[in-house]
Amino acid sequence: MADLRLIYGFHAVTARIRQNPDGVLEIYLQAQRNDPRMRDLIKLAEAGGVRVIPVDAKRLDGMAGSARHQGVAARVDASRRVQHLDDVLDTLEEPPLLLVLDGVQDPHNLGACLRSADAFGVHAVIAPKDRAVGITATVEKVACGAAETVPYITVTNLARTLRELQERDIWVAGAAGDAGQDLNSFKHTRALAWVLGAEGEGLRRLTRETCDELVRIPMLGSVESLNVSVSAGICLFEARRQRAV
Repeated sequence: MADLRLIYGFHAVTARIRQNPDGVLEIYLQAQRNDPRMRDLIKLAEAGGVRVIPVDAKRLDGMAGSARHQGVAARVDASRRVQHLDDVLDTLEEPPLLLVLDGVQDPHNLGACLRSADAFGVHAVIAPKDRAVGITATVEKVACGAAETVPYITVTNLARTLRELQERDIWVAGAAGDAGQDLNSFKHTRALAWVLGAEGEGLRRLTRETCDELVRIPMLGSVESLNVSVSAGICLFEARRQRAV
């Protein structure tokens, strides 16, 4: 069943056409724009067989609502994504590196987490179906294309999914500000899933109890915690740094 939605902005639309042109039904371009960036997008759409519809700025404003569309929008079939974690894990040629988000509800935070996941070669981002924002037009725009390059997989029961990862010999490490071990002493270069909690609340009790290990990011200043997307970037960078040593 198709899941049709609109996405906005050059990065999000360009990435969707490059990664999955069959999932782009049509793109809407501001007719008044004729700059090189717009011309490049039109060439990309034509090469991918995507229908291009010129529209005026007022119509785009109405379609996007409060979102900054940059003169570009696309109607896409969001159901054409990787649906199952096994589809990812069964095809990997290196130890998995996963990011698990326990109930992130802010679309800007999720978009930024996806950008970090893409930057550090995460094989999939996993999140619960409930109490989480999901992929929206805002998420896709903030992600700057990463929503198309990193599989985003939603699951019904997060704790059960973590146990299934453990059965695949994937170490599950939860980021928690009160953990006894800090990131400087955490060493793991094999299959790894980093689990981060929601804004303000942190990891839920069952998620926390299911983790193999809890790790805190050392903090030297006066603030008590970091934004979840910043924490994700730090943890994923350290995972990749250790693998490269």
